[in-house]
Amino acid sequence: MKRMTMVAIALGVTALFGLGVFFVMGRGRDGARPLRIYGNIDIREVHLAFNDTGRIERLDVQEGAAVHRGTLVAQMEAARFADAVEHATGQVREQAQVLARLTAGSRPQEIAAAAARVAGARAEWHNAMLNYRRMAILYREHYVSREAVDNARRTMDATAAALTADREAWILAVKGPRKEDIAAARAALEADRGALALARRALADTRLYAPANGIIEDRILEAGDMASSATPVFTIALTNPVWARAYVPETDLARIEPGMRAYIENKDLPGRRFAGWVGYVSPAAEFTPKTVQTTELRTELVYSVRVYACNPTGALRLGMPVTVLIPQGKRRTGAYARPCGR
Repeated sequence: MKRMTMVAIALGVTALFGLGVFFVMGRGRDGARPLRIYGNIDIREVHLAFNDTGRIERLDVQEGAAVHRGTLVAQMEAARFADAVEHATGQVREQAQVLARLTAGSRPQEIAAAAARVAGARAEWHNAMLNYRRMAILYREHYVSREAVDNARRTMDATAAALTADREAWILAVKGPRKEDIAAARAALEADRGALALARRALADTRLYAPANGIIEDRILEAGDMASSATPVFTIALTNPVWARAYVPETDLARIEPGMRAYIENKDLPGRRFAGWVGYVSPAAEFTPKTVQTTELRTELVYSVRVYACNPTGALRLGMPVTVLIPQGKRRTGAYARPCGR
């Protein structure tokens, strides 16, 4: 009788302990039950296209292939883009020489040549002036005509103008190019360098890379097709991170906010729980979608919620129905919103 009493007491204590554990685990550290909402793993796709128009040379992946960020998936014919780079490179080199010539200024030989022209022009002017004076004296003594005097005067004036022009040219040679001309040449060089950068960017864009980890869903074009920025070549389904589109009733809206910790479960993956975070809560209400199974009435207004989760092994499949658990412990908004490693 005493043994039976002890067994009964032990069973009672065990039951109470189990009930307490169930109560604590069900409600969380602060005694509040975790928020349970339902939804599906949403499809995230990237429509991958070239930035320019051209003929596709080759495609390197097939439908269903797993790709990583930076994987080369397609190549466009690059000959004309390479020619554009070569042409732009020549333009940069030419303009760089123009700027270097202007910056260096006049060579000593050019200044010396200008000074020599000034000296020659001065000698011509001096000779013309002496000839005019002689003609003027002879005219007063009636040995030459007025026309001869006028011709001598015009020759003197012409040589004076030539001397002035040669002197100004010498001054310009000494001073060198104008700063405005140098600035214009420098701006032209920068424009040519920008054109070269664009040409190189266009050449690099003949290679098409995967922007993130994912699976090739559709191979839309083939080698030999004409590609453009408006025509995707591949459709890539992004697999990490994934997000679950779930719905929270209006009565529970105050229990959820972006950045909160969350867990994703699926009945076909027993014992597995995927850690994540609440990324978005819709500001507008909508009616419960028919695809979402909840314990509430379908006519109830709900708010769309996007819950992110890391999926490195690919266990969470696109379209999979899931249950989202959001603990209601101490809230630290934004503390868990960390992107998955790529």
